[in-house]
Amino acid sequence: MESLSGLKRSHFCNDLSAKNVGEEVTLMGWVLRRRDHGGVIFIDLRDRFGLTQVVFNPERNAEVHAKAHALRSEWVLAVRGRVEHRPEGMTNPNLKTGEIEVYVEELRILNKSMTPPFPLDEETEVSENLRLKYRYLDLRRPGMADNLILRHRATQAIRNYLNSNNFLEIETPFLTRSTPEGARDYLVPSRVNAGKFYALPQSPQLFKQLLMVAGMDRYFQIVRCFRDEDLRADRQPEFTQVDMELSFVTEEDIYEVTEGMMAHLFKETLGIDLALPFKRMHYDEAMERFGTDKPDTRFGLELISLTDVVKECSFKVFRTVVEKGGLVKSINAKGCAHFSRKVLDDLTEYVGQFGAKGLAWVKMKPDGEWQSPIAKFFTDEERADMAQTLDAEEGDLLFFVADQPHTVHFALSELRLELARRLDLVPPDTFDLLWVTDFPLLEYDHEEKRHTAVHHPFTAPAEEDLELLKTDPGKVRSRAYDLVLNGTEIGGGSIRIHQKELQDVAFKALGISDEEAADKFDFLLKALELGAPPHGGIAFGLDRLLMILAKRDSIRDVIAFPKTQKATCPLTEAPASVARKQLTELYLRPDWKE
Repeated sequence: MESLSGLKRSHFCNDLSAKNVGEEVTLMGWVLRRRDHGGVIFIDLRDRFGLTQVVFNPERNAEVHAKAHALRSEWVLAVRGRVEHRPEGMTNPNLKTGEIEVYVEELRILNKSMTPPFPLDEETEVSENLRLKYRYLDLRRPGMADNLILRHRATQAIRNYLNSNNFLEIETPFLTRSTPEGARDYLVPSRVNAGKFYALPQSPQLFKQLLMVAGMDRYFQIVRCFRDEDLRADRQPEFTQVDMELSFVTEEDIYEVTEGMMAHLFKETLGIDLALPFKRMHYDEAMERFGTDKPDTRFGLELISLTDVVKECSFKVFRTVVEKGGLVKSINAKGCAHFSRKVLDDLTEYVGQFGAKGLAWVKMKPDGEWQSPIAKFFTDEERADMAQTLDAEEGDLLFFVADQPHTVHFALSELRLELARRLDLVPPDTFDLLWVTDFPLLEYDHEEKRHTAVHHPFTAPAEEDLELLKTDPGKVRSRAYDLVLNGTEIGGGSIRIHQKELQDVAFKALGISDEEAADKFDFLLKALELGAPPHGGIAFGLDRLLMILAKRDSIRDVIAFPKTQKATCPLTEAPASVARKQLTELYLRPDWKE
């Protein structure tokens, strides 16, 4: 192999254009494609920035041309040559360097490559496990490289915006103590403190609150977080948050800063001007209309309640559900009465994944006639009342789910999304941002028979609901807010509790004893008694946000070295066994399986 001695790169592989014709240049990169056209060899030379066509002509330099015969895909080259116009009719308007080519006078082969395990052309479909095993090759593909470039541009835009708005970027510890945050912690055993463990942070929540007590006023961090939970397309064991906290603020201040940051981010990365302010929707309205606290409002198919309409109807299934405190809700799929029985059976099976015991349906025929297995259970008057409530017309397809509220909302919200996919209702290249506000502070866990925090234990209750915190905590609203983009929650936060007395009351409502509170949060409780200012913040899932901006279906495509859905790394084969000596140094038993 040859070296770079005496040779210096003059341009990247997307720099050259017609204005460089006649110049001598030096390029370096990888062989993307090789073509031999009647003796003249063409190489598409690629680096991170783009590609340039380089030409080996035997009439120009026979020695270099002969050397070029050996070149193969992904070999690493340095070439020196002269820039010339491409012949008339041979320009490539889709390529930034498509007007020119470089005739090579000197070729250095810096490294060879075995045949790659998959072609690196963007169009080629490759299994994800293979891509992750050879991730360094996958990242050479233009689309994947573009995702990392987008990630870089996004983080720079965020940093620049927050810096210009008086935020300080401050790092917080990765090795901290385990606190109840909802998901399982990743634990790190301590060698110097036998039998004790650090936890990797699920978020910097407590530290950023302490920074407000420290008087930092405005903090941010683009930070790695860790959660040991079941994985899916938009969830990884380690992920990146854009974390912010501000002092002396209300919700409106958080909204204003966030919207400014998102507008700056979209402009800098996609050239899109977002409409400000973003839409807002109360949590109760989101659940009522869409069945979810992260609604995609780019299309209709809203949920319509029939609970009051059918509470005394002839259909015993609906009536019994209502008598037991459940709901009956419907979606009117306009013009979809043509759906076949197979499609209806498929949709029934689909909602079953989300807890629905069944999916009733009605096809609206001429003169208000119902075609449905449940039609016979309703009187003509009941059918007319339901049709009026649902604005049902000839050609419509009505879907019904009757069950307890959580099941009804979960099943119909997912059915709504599935119908939108099948009917192609989502407008392309749209970005719909929505604030969801006024969440419940607590939810009741029937298994543990106690209330749990909807967001986290440090979320402030709505001021007008403070008295309910002691008497009826389930009815207390929080000062929490989520930001939703195209039906995906990309960020959430709240105004925090900044007074110890109120934090004590909140802990009691959560069933956290004084002893447990002191054990887990003593450092925070002391800080709240030492001049803690009113404060609040928000955190964004950077990976989820970038997934949407890059128009990808998985956050793994916007992370350099992600894990699989089983939390493994095919590239490094992590997690892996370690030596017995390492375990004993950490006071862990090497025979744990036995």
